Amino acid sequence: MDNCKKIVFLTGTRADFGKLKSLIEITSKSTDFEVYIFATGMHLSNLHGYTVEEIEKSGFTNIEKYENHTSSCSMDQILAKTISGLSDFVHKIKPDLIVIHGDRVETLAGAITGSLNNILVAHIEGGEISGTIDELIRHAVSKMSHVHFVANDTAKKRLIQMGELDQNIFVIGSPDVDAMISSNLPAIEQVKSRYGISFDTYGVLLFHPVTTEIENIHSYCNNLVDSIIESGQNYVVIFPNNDMGSSIILNEYERFRELPNFKVFPSMRFEYFLTMLKNAAFLIGNSSAGIREAPYYGLPVINIGTRQQNRALHNDIINCGYGKNEIGASIQTALHSSFESVELFGQGNSDKLFYQTISGEEFWDISKQKQFKDI
Repeated sequence: MDNCKKIVFLTGTRADFGKLKSLIEITSKSTDFEVYIFATGMHLSNLHGYTVEEIEKSGFTNIEKYENHTSSCSMDQILAKTISGLSDFVHKIKPDLIVIHGDRVETLAGAITGSLNNILVAHIEGGEISGTIDELIRHAVSKMSHVHFVANDTAKKRLIQMGELDQNIFVIGSPDVDAMISSNLPAIEQVKSRYGISFDTYGVLLFHPVTTEIENIHSYCNNLVDSIIESGQNYVVIFPNNDMGSSIILNEYERFRELPNFKVFPSMRFEYFLTMLKNAAFLIGNSSAGIREAPYYGLPVINIGTRQQNRALHNDIINCGYGKNEIGASIQTALHSSFESVELFGQGNSDKLFYQTISGEEFWDISKQKQFKDI
């Protein structure tokens, strides 16, 4: 390349940092790129573990911390505040590329800021389908991004259906698989020691609010917590994301506090989370971890409700509604199920494919003037 390119990776949660980490690492090691991380969202939340410290502990530099919470924590106000902060930052450093992941409001802020400032925007894992507001955000991000790094050919076909240009879509797999199959993951004994987990067997609970069903979240979570407690199993519980309705879930989780068979954490380091998940008996909730990570470990997944609607289709997933008895029955099914590992989202070389793509001169010639391709 003729000159060093400046890249901004935007991250708002522990989960999306885990998915971007291998891409940040491989570009940071190259003299062809000057890498910045714009850390915002849940990373700056004490309630959720202030996980920006995990970014710092990973050895990365050029970390811009930006608090985007508002008094109401409504998604539209968080979006507006994130755009304001990111806009100031990109005007200061003048990046050549903004890399964003997934379907959160911070991601949408990255796409809007980049496209309106004539900066190349690369979207990781577009072309996915799911339930709730997340799908709307993901597709909106795709339309405002210039380049797409997708998890599989199915996602690529969806983007082409949306009018995106074939030559600007690159299939690299899901970057979190890079970490999942890494030989550098901590041992389960190390994870248990770090987090004070004494269980030999346990389930993992990851349940997030469904913002389009906010009026029902209390009853949903009440049924879930009842079922979890009555199952008599050991559980590792991780806080929900900070979307509208999360406080309702956290209030219900207070019922776990005095029970010896529960360990509840605001967050967990991504590599430690992967080892903990790999050694679990099952995963329950509505997290994308049940769609992305679990299949590689052959882990039974109890997918509750609509949050992963249309995504939760592979064999290790037990789909159920929000009813107490249905959830309880699904837990028993999971405890008596076993599945083979399934590779759905790449082979763990997303970082190399990403680096290879952005190292080519032709990548930087991609037009910032979007074109719509009719089918």
